[in-house]
Amino acid sequence: MYKILDAHCHIFPDKVAHRAADAIGKFYDAKMCMDGRADTLIEEGALAGFTHYLVHSVATTPKQVSRINHFIAETVAQSGGKMTGFGAMHPESEDMKADIEELISLGLKGVKLHPDIQGYKSDDYRMLKIYELCEKYSLPVLIHCGDFRYDNSNPNRIAPILDIYENLTVIGAHFGGYSVWEQASEKLAGYKNFYVDTSSSLFALKKGEAEKIIGIYGDDRVLFGTDYPMWNPKEELDRFFALDLKEEQRRKILWENGAKLLNI
Repeated sequence: MYKILDAHCHIFPDKVAHRAADAIGKFYDAKMCMDGRADTLIEEGALAGFTHYLVHSVATTPKQVSRINHFIAETVAQSGGKMTGFGAMHPESEDMKADIEELISLGLKGVKLHPDIQGYKSDDYRMLKIYELCEKYSLPVLIHCGDFRYDNSNPNRIAPILDIYENLTVIGAHFGGYSVWEQASEKLAGYKNFYVDTSSSLFALKKGEAEKIIGIYGDDRVLFGTDYPMWNPKEELDRFFALDLKEEQRRKILWENGAKLLNI
């Protein structure tokens, strides 16, 4: 009945996928449900009825940027039209403009940033050049948002970006603020250039809370995402369908909003 876009998927080369997934699990003190391989994503997503996937990875050093972006681009090219790719960037890169130009030449459609894992505040001056370039080249930014343990990507760090770069499209992962969902929706809702995804949130929110957050942001500003390999795609989709939403809202969140935003 539904076309489904998973708008938040981390993937890794097969030879390092298990190790990379485990590292993310240790960072969040959680056991990963999947192995991080692109083939596993396609297989498990097909079982859940998924249509398309937004895939990406995070660069923890400047030297990883080009290698990651070539991997993402090659994986997208081999997916038979089932994937859209976002590239990696790093605030300590010696030539960010060259990184962006390569990313575009590879056919990648946006940028993924994770301030907590990369170790920089979202509004750090070293991050600003990335936003400037993404705004210039009309590349949306998917950014990890929120964590009560840190102050790198909480709402107070995201709002200045939205204020300064008014023409930059920002997708705030985890309803705009993992573990600080209410604070995020209060501070970040209403920005015309801000969207959120549902990833790594539905498992923790109490009954009625997710629907309230969706209402605050607006159902045309929300994308469905699983945060693969953190969660099993089918189980995360079941969590979504357990929400008290209208059919029109489900169609927007599962497909229409993301397809329009990413030009799928």
